[in-house]
Amino acid sequence: MTPVTTKRMSDQLIVVISGPSGAGKDSVMRALLKRDQKLCFVVTTTTRPMRQGEIHGRDYYFVSHSGFQRMVAAGKFVEHALVYGEHKGITRKVIQKAIDTGRDVVLRVDVQGAATIKTLYKEAVLLFLTPGSKDQLLARLEARKSETSDSIQERIATAFEEYSMKDSFDYVVVNRRDDLSNTVDAIQGIIKRERARAS
Repeated sequence: MTPVTTKRMSDQLIVVISGPSGAGKDSVMRALLKRDQKLCFVVTTTTRPMRQGEIHGRDYYFVSHSGFQRMVAAGKFVEHALVYGEHKGITRKVIQKAIDTGRDVVLRVDVQGAATIKTLYKEAVLLFLTPGSKDQLLARLEARKSETSDSIQERIATAFEEYSMKDSFDYVVVNRRDDLSNTVDAIQGIIKRERARAS
């Protein structure tokens, strides 16, 4: 991965929220952004189909597989990966635009993407979101009705592998079922602590 040169304030946070499929990253991110107007969200580009309620440019940038490959060839991504047969990535343009706002920057990426971001932005704060245990993670994945049996098994295998990487993160945040408010409280507490440390 090509090193990234960016301009940012010395006390400006880059917060990465990651975790396995089924951890609730999208729901947590939406709730967090509603509460904290000081955060600037970096929108991921993906080839996966748009889900009900999602908006292009707010939740993700939705592109075709061929369009994504053209972006890769043009060197537009800071990081990108193939996840469950779909491509996801963060472009240099959107992350620099977020940094240029002067606000703290928050990204939602998969576990492999979090490791890449950390190598490029050494001061990035990595948060690992988890349902609490492997059993709870399994229950959430098996409850999904939009997946085929084969795709569920793939997600379970990958999610368990990602779960084992949680100790490489700066913080582990438990996102229990029907407890979104407390999850966001915990993340806000971490951000407040990191802001105080950076200032």
